[in-house]
Amino acid sequence: MRNTIAERIADFLKRYPPFDLLKPNQLLEISQQVKVLYKQKGEYVFEQGTQGHELFYVVHKGAIAIEKTENEQVKTLDKCDEGDAFGLRPLFAHENYKISAVVEEESVLYGIPIEIFKPLIKRNYRVGQFLIESFASNTRNPYSREHRGKLFTEEQGPEEITPELFELQPVKFVKNLISCRKEDPVYEVAKMMSEKKVGSILVLENQIPVGIVTDKDIRNTIAIGKFPIDISVEKIMTSPVICYQKGITIAQAQVAMIKHKISHLCLTKDGTPNTKAIGIVSEHDIIVSQGNNPAALIKAIKRANKSKSLRAIRERVMHLLSGYIRQNIPMTHVSKIIFELNDATIKRVIERSLEKMGEQPPVKFAWMSLGSQGRKEQLLHTDQDNAIIFEDVCESQLDTTKSYFIKLAKIVNKSLYTIGFDYCPADMMARNPRWCLPLRQWKEQFENWMVNPENEDILLCSIFFDYDISYGDVHLTNQLADHIFHMCENNQIFLAAMASVSLRSPSPLGFFRQFLIERNGEHKDFFDLKKRALMPITDAGRVLILQHKIKNINNTAERFEKLASIEPQNSELYLSCSYAAKALLKFRTKQGLMHKDTGRFIALNTLSKEERIKLKRCFKTISEVQELIKLRFKVSSFI
Repeated sequence: MRNTIAERIADFLKRYPPFDLLKPNQLLEISQQVKVLYKQKGEYVFEQGTQGHELFYVVHKGAIAIEKTENEQVKTLDKCDEGDAFGLRPLFAHENYKISAVVEEESVLYGIPIEIFKPLIKRNYRVGQFLIESFASNTRNPYSREHRGKLFTEEQGPEEITPELFELQPVKFVKNLISCRKEDPVYEVAKMMSEKKVGSILVLENQIPVGIVTDKDIRNTIAIGKFPIDISVEKIMTSPVICYQKGITIAQAQVAMIKHKISHLCLTKDGTPNTKAIGIVSEHDIIVSQGNNPAALIKAIKRANKSKSLRAIRERVMHLLSGYIRQNIPMTHVSKIIFELNDATIKRVIERSLEKMGEQPPVKFAWMSLGSQGRKEQLLHTDQDNAIIFEDVCESQLDTTKSYFIKLAKIVNKSLYTIGFDYCPADMMARNPRWCLPLRQWKEQFENWMVNPENEDILLCSIFFDYDISYGDVHLTNQLADHIFHMCENNQIFLAAMASVSLRSPSPLGFFRQFLIERNGEHKDFFDLKKRALMPITDAGRVLILQHKIKNINNTAERFEKLASIEPQNSELYLSCSYAAKALLKFRTKQGLMHKDTGRFIALNTLSKEERIKLKRCFKTISEVQELIKLRFKVSSFI
């Protein structure tokens, strides 16, 4: 007669080391002797100093804390999760337990008799070696000082990436030549360079290059007073022009520029100054051609004149991000670099949109990036959240002024969408009249939100505490920030409402520490990483930093690091939150890059055991900081 219980136990054990090293018949033999144990929260599996059991244990469901008491202080050494084995000491030493195993959450354990397992160790070297290493390693708390920041394989060394041989590729050049005649006055040539946003102009005669004028030439002659500004360009141009034929490689161009101490090369039909000019190569073009490094991408963004070009650059940014993730570059550095590239893109889009408007803004304004971009956490192709704040005007001019900025916002929002930033599903964008207001109305809006906070108002209000000024007058945003923080002073009702909102998504683990997945809708049976993990840790950081009236720190990890310095009694928890925030962001980024989406919804069956355990450890931190918020603000979970 088949022992179906033993078969189910064997099916479970074979997924985890060292049981995955056993033969099927060996695994079944063990499974037939396994004792299934149910343990309640707070119960000891074994205690430090007590005699060793005849069993060691594997967690089937739940969580076990491995603790050690030293000098009357209890330290958590490890957290055992699904598939983890513990209580191995009796396998190697006939002595009392040196540690305690405490049930953290309702758990089901498999107790494996040591006498049944010992013979397998002798016959299987790999199993014995695994257990010896596990016993010796005594893995510390992942949030301890030695292990902070290593939640997602941060301990691995950077990968070596073989650079592409860019030097052997043909150099890209500008075909649309901007030129002048040698008798043109310098001031007209300088004006042309400024309008076209170029650093050089070819001087042509019958399409043949007779000279070249660069911004450096103008600085070294006109700016220092050597010649008047109305002198002909012939007097200051560099001649003869260094020319090459089309097809010159990057390496050749670099050598030529170094050799002749110049920053531009002219390409002609036969490579000599005696034939038609067909293009020009600048030092900038070579830098841009040398791959997806941040400096090259920033320069490319600033020179881009089409949304199509910015979209192509955005794809290169994604390649850069992918490389950083593969090399395990710290998320602090990654977030800052990608933020700067996103910020430069937004600025360039606004600059181009202002040009399309055909007239200057009627008053000063500021473009605010909200949400993940405002927190410097927008790494993937996620949706855009933004708003406009403009100077106060008299009532008679308000409609006209607002119409201008809404028209501008529509152009900007559409361009950002073309580049790859999706529209906000809730329409929280500057094109929405609700999010395009003068300073006075923004202040009134916040007063309404904060004096009588309703659930929806708090949700809307909270996003405005995570903003970054992407373009415009910083004094406008500073005035609004000062007003908001003044309104927060002694406003316990508002802070309590914010705290309540921060609890709207409780710990992402359900009964027996199972992931809470979506039960219906488009993403049924998927885990919502944003809603159930990233938002709770973000909301917690926001309300706690707001309580301390700290401005100008919007990044979630940085908020918790600041909180750790303000509240040393809670520093361990806050630093755990900081690293959990970075780990979750990295995990979402890896998932998004892998599946070419936002990384928000995750198929749990695609995760490794290691990934599941590390996620659950992050969730434990979320649960702990939410408990702190409940006690501090005397609130319960948001319903």
